[in-house]
Amino acid sequence: MKNEYNGTAQAAAENETATGGRKRTVQIKFRVTEAERDMILEKMRLLHTNNLAAYMRKMSIDGYIIAVDHSDLKALAAQIQKIGVNVNQITRRVNTTGNVYAQDLAEIKEALAEIWRLQRLNLLKAH
Repeated sequence: MKNEYNGTAQAAAENETATGGRKRTVQIKFRVTEAERDMILEKMRLLHTNNLAAYMRKMSIDGYIIAVDHSDLKALAAQIQKIGVNVNQITRRVNTTGNVYAQDLAEIKEALAEIWRLQRLNLLKAH
């Protein structure tokens, strides 16, 4: 009995060689009116995508696309990065001098408090 996995893998490898390495070898064509095309392009624009093939494939298979706004998370990540830079500067100073100053510890505590504040704020926005 032939191993189905090996047969499938071999067939896939042969198919990729015959099609120039493409994974998707079946092409589906259909016609739309200009108004329908404009609607499709507008929906793509709203999702910030220019890849018509990927958009049509996703819509055909799943029937919907969920657009997620990550702007809050990006802003949170930027704030945390700035705080991380400050903590790294303090760490370098401590490693250079061998001394830990009360001001350094206070700055680190403030940085951690700010991270938690931003996280709570972000969680409140999600609800």
